[in-house]
Amino acid sequence: MDQSRELLREVRQCRHCEAHLPLGPRPVIQVHPDAKILIIGQAPGTRVHASGVPWDDPSGNRLRAWMGLDKAEFYDETLVGILPMGFCYPGKGTSGDLPPRPECAPLWHPRLLAMMSKVRLTLLIGRYAQARYLGPERKANLTQTVRAWADFLPTRLPLPHPSPRNARWQAKNPWFDKEVIPALREAVRLARADDQTEAV
Repeated sequence: MDQSRELLREVRQCRHCEAHLPLGPRPVIQVHPDAKILIIGQAPGTRVHASGVPWDDPSGNRLRAWMGLDKAEFYDETLVGILPMGFCYPGKGTSGDLPPRPECAPLWHPRLLAMMSKVRLTLLIGRYAQARYLGPERKANLTQTVRAWADFLPTRLPLPHPSPRNARWQAKNPWFDKEVIPALREAVRLARADDQTEAV
């Protein structure tokens, strides 16, 4: 545990991309050696940068609803780990936020993932996470990758970003609500059931 605390201290003091961050560095993650579910998303937005709390925004509300977790469960670091592709707000682009900084995941993910040996389910949210962690298994685009969700369970599940701006995508792809969300909730339940079995 001392090693994990030291690693988290290093992460929170990271200034590697400082010159490229318009609001300055503020790494936002949630990791613990006992976490059973891992969320790998994109990068914090301005609201999360301000609060320092991951998924502290409408996207987080939707993600929690998809997973069937309340806030207390979601922010229980011994249950849920949160490891974005970029730990700091990357800045604004022409159509939304810029992509996660490319230096972040190669620099920190291997060490943090090595610490999280109890993870049973990894949610890969958005194309950056899917590109890194699915590699050649990824399909031609995000929609096709998510549509192939059953190919990746029980250990991984690709998802679209839960931003309210993606409501149109959900409306165009009704199979997501019908098939993927129930499968996601069942996968979360199973990961938690394993945890509860260990605790007995």
